[in-house]
Amino acid sequence: MTFKELDLLEPILKALEIKGYSTPTPIQQQAIPIILSGSDIMGCAQTGTGKTAAFAIPILQNLYKTQKNEGRRKIRSLILTPTRELAIQIEENIKDYGSQLNLRHAVIFGGVNQTNQINRLKSGIDILVATPGRLLDLQQQGYIDLRSLEVFVLDEADRMLDMGFIHDVKKVLKLIPAKRQTLFFSATMPKEIKTLASTMLTNPKQVVVTPVSSTAEKIEQELFHVVTAKKKDLLLHILGEKAINFVLIFTRTKHGADRVVKILSRANIKAAAIHGNKSQNARQNALNNFKNRTIQVLVATDIAARGIDIDELELVINYDIPNIPETYVHRIGRTGRAGASGKALSFCDVEEHPYIRGIEKLIGLRIKEVKNHPFG
Repeated sequence: MTFKELDLLEPILKALEIKGYSTPTPIQQQAIPIILSGSDIMGCAQTGTGKTAAFAIPILQNLYKTQKNEGRRKIRSLILTPTRELAIQIEENIKDYGSQLNLRHAVIFGGVNQTNQINRLKSGIDILVATPGRLLDLQQQGYIDLRSLEVFVLDEADRMLDMGFIHDVKKVLKLIPAKRQTLFFSATMPKEIKTLASTMLTNPKQVVVTPVSSTAEKIEQELFHVVTAKKKDLLLHILGEKAINFVLIFTRTKHGADRVVKILSRANIKAAAIHGNKSQNARQNALNNFKNRTIQVLVATDIAARGIDIDELELVINYDIPNIPETYVHRIGRTGRAGASGKALSFCDVEEHPYIRGIEKLIGLRIKEVKNHPFG
């Protein structure tokens, strides 16, 4: 199937061609026609499946087709997302897909001065990408009016729950029209998320892609049994031996992430951490430095890393094994994207064995054990 077969307008097809997109991903094939038809959607999809384009492209088309050229523009679509990094990424994608359309968009998030964001809002916009806290703050100050909203997107709903934003989401729901199109996306569907979805959606169509248990086939997975005290030695050994340039390392805690950065820095390996205790600017700078290859290693906690797109990532290391099997799938899914090969290494202490058993049960395979390493 091609994008042309999805009944997209010529200016959007041209923008996708400039981006080098020709074939829609499974979620795009399923979701675009549903959204174009005006139906609500409940999508279960992980990062890396092409989810942003699946909702951004039809929103752009529908708003463009019903555009009125009178008076100041009002916010017609709101995309609510949990983190600044993801909000910036979504707005960049909207800019790309809508490059041939006369639609205005803006992104707002906390942790930075609000002046520039307010000026963008005052100029009139069609599409707003926002994190919950800053949205409610600027609305209370009188800079945001959502009464003309036609399309509401809640992205990464499960992560909103993880980060304690569900209360804010419920506040936002009270500010938007009851008659609207709602697009609801979540990588996992725990009970609380299903309950939230049922209060927000009207006769939604369901779209499910890439079941959480299916790890990318091209990802080579290896398991190293090692006591916690020796994990740092194993890490330095692997990074030195394999001469791998760019690595994403996952730890279970913020403190653990900072500790790994210190270990790497002492070994003259350029590294930075992203986690919830870091300021928005520090997180964005670390991510940008990793993307432009100024630093070799990015160390992240799971919540901070969700929603981050990094191209051509060859290696993910699980310095700590996650206690939730689905989290392992999210982590290793950062590599081996878009048909590229990738590798995921996991360091497992004896206390983490039960977590590995849970992961292997979920993914339906045994992870290859590396027995001959110096720290076993």
